[in-house]
Amino acid sequence: MSDVAAVEQLVKKYASLKQEIKKVIVGQDVVVDEVLLSVFSGGHALLIGVPGLAKTLLVNTVAQVLGLNFKRIQFTPDLMPSDILGSEILDENRSFKFIKGPIFSNIILADEINRTPPKTQAALLEAMQERAVTVAGNHYKLDLPYFVLATQNPIEQEGTYPLPEAQLDRFMFAINLDYPSFAEEVEVVKATTTGASATVNALFTSQEIIDFQQLIRRIPVADNVVEYAVTLVGKTRPKSQAAPDIVKNYIDWGAGPRASQNLILAAKANAALHGKFSPDIEDVQKVALGILRHRMIKNYKAEAEGLSIEEIIRKLF
Repeated sequence: MSDVAAVEQLVKKYASLKQEIKKVIVGQDVVVDEVLLSVFSGGHALLIGVPGLAKTLLVNTVAQVLGLNFKRIQFTPDLMPSDILGSEILDENRSFKFIKGPIFSNIILADEINRTPPKTQAALLEAMQERAVTVAGNHYKLDLPYFVLATQNPIEQEGTYPLPEAQLDRFMFAINLDYPSFAEEVEVVKATTTGASATVNALFTSQEIIDFQQLIRRIPVADNVVEYAVTLVGKTRPKSQAAPDIVKNYIDWGAGPRASQNLILAAKANAALHGKFSPDIEDVQKVALGILRHRMIKNYKAEAEGLSIEEIIRKLF
């Protein structure tokens, strides 16, 4: 199959995918789009929102529709790295045997990831970057496709540990979930207070997802689009000559090179999912908020003036 035909097939399957997800998830269109963008780009996503906004339900539904193995890890203050990765035990023959932890799956839901201390959060770092884990000196490859979709409560809430910057940078997208509109909330209440429950169908196989990820990587990008993405990321760094005054005044740390890579990958995915064969600057701008918001750190002045990261990013366009 040619790449052109493959893109056309992807567009059709993407439309069916969204229809299946809508059977369970009401509204949240932007959130669903960004989760699927990160899946088809081969990245990880962090969903940020107060409890009760269907973050866990969304991840569960996406895993079902994509036809992938799914494990949920509930992060708690007493969770240990071995509870995630697995551990070695002595079997009846007095030899060590490795028992795999829940990280060995296609989709990992790291639920309330910021409720566990940094030592356990860090257990995910190697898996997210290398698609492999090292336990007791042994290296284990993870099955592909592999995604971590993590949820976290807003940092200001009681009993949360902020994620370290190195870990935040591993997430392709940080996706903010907001409260539903009045009409959406009415629909949610009607749908969830009866005995009926929607069932979703698996539309993909693991191999199809891997093929579509490789297709997206093959999509050509014009030099001016790559330069625009790199320039945009450069503007987020307060010590850069290209940084505008708003960044120099209100930002402590900007985004690193991984942000530039992710901008181009996500722009390619956004173009392909909408039937285009090459991304343009609008595709980069469309994905920029989700990719940059968790890679920029505001200073105390921005906090004091109530300036949001999103407002600063939009000014960079």
